[in-house]
Amino acid sequence: MNYDVYHIPVNFTDAGRLFGLFEIRNAIETVLLTLPALFACIAFLPLALTPKIITTMVIVVPLGGFGLVGISDDSLTRWLSSWWRWRKRRRLMLYRGEAKN
Repeated sequence: MNYDVYHIPVNFTDAGRLFGLFEIRNAIETVLLTLPALFACIAFLPLALTPKIITTMVIVVPLGGFGLVGISDDSLTRWLSSWWRWRKRRRLMLYRGEAKN
């Protein structure tokens, strides 16, 4: 008997990911989500430098984490588009308490 042996590399699931954890799409969405928040905090907060940095990090770091992780392992835009399609196509079922025989 001649069997072909295939060796699966340890990092085969890391393709298309940053640091082996985050999808590239999620990383791009995170940058697009956090840069406006970062700019708004730095430009418009009327605080000294240290409180401004702390406040900015309190806002931007959770926002970036949310963008990287996504919702139910989907990117935010993918989840939002599927939610929007569901919202547009949903129908109401009405029951009036009567049945026709």
